[in-house]
Amino acid sequence: MRKLGSLLFALAAIALTLGIASGTAQAQGDASRYFVTYYSNNISAAPDGTVRVINDGDTGKSLWASFYVFDDSEELTECCSCEVTPDGLLSESVKWQLTAAPLTGLKPTRGVIKLISSSTYAGPPSFTNTPTAGLRAWATHIQSVGNKYPYGPAPYSTTEATFADSNLTPGEQTLLQNLCLYDSLLSGKQCSCTPEDYDY
Repeated sequence: MRKLGSLLFALAAIALTLGIASGTAQAQGDASRYFVTYYSNNISAAPDGTVRVINDGDTGKSLWASFYVFDDSEELTECCSCEVTPDGLLSESVKWQLTAAPLTGLKPTRGVIKLISSSTYAGPPSFTNTPTAGLRAWATHIQSVGNKYPYGPAPYSTTEATFADSNLTPGEQTLLQNLCLYDSLLSGKQCSCTPEDYDY
């Protein structure tokens, strides 16, 4: 009887420990607020890349996907801040939204896309983000399959991956916001945001 009591006590302790551990894990969630990915083969002969962003609904409010698009020379070419409602889906074309109006007038063929999940609009006039967890993002990547066909251009394939979680330092946030401000002052243009209901 004593062994049975000890066994039941041990099982109860394990169950309690597992319950507390799983409750802690659920309460913490994923607090990511800053993400990065790349784009490539951004040329007319290749398919278009797509960035998709969802609002997981945790805040119960709209969030903004603040995009910062760089070319492969580490120069900001475009930026914009797009609203994503709770449980909403935002789809952005790499060719026609995120790289359509570069500061230099030359559409970049490859580079980096950075994204801040913000609870405030980070466009004109302040360009200031309020980093808030809640957005999740994926991107399709256009891959060149071969050097070239004997009678035509290289074939392409498409892969998809999540944006990588990154560390948003105060210095990085300030730099991105300032670069976006300067881009707006110099070009007067920002990348455009596709309305949520227009998915492709």
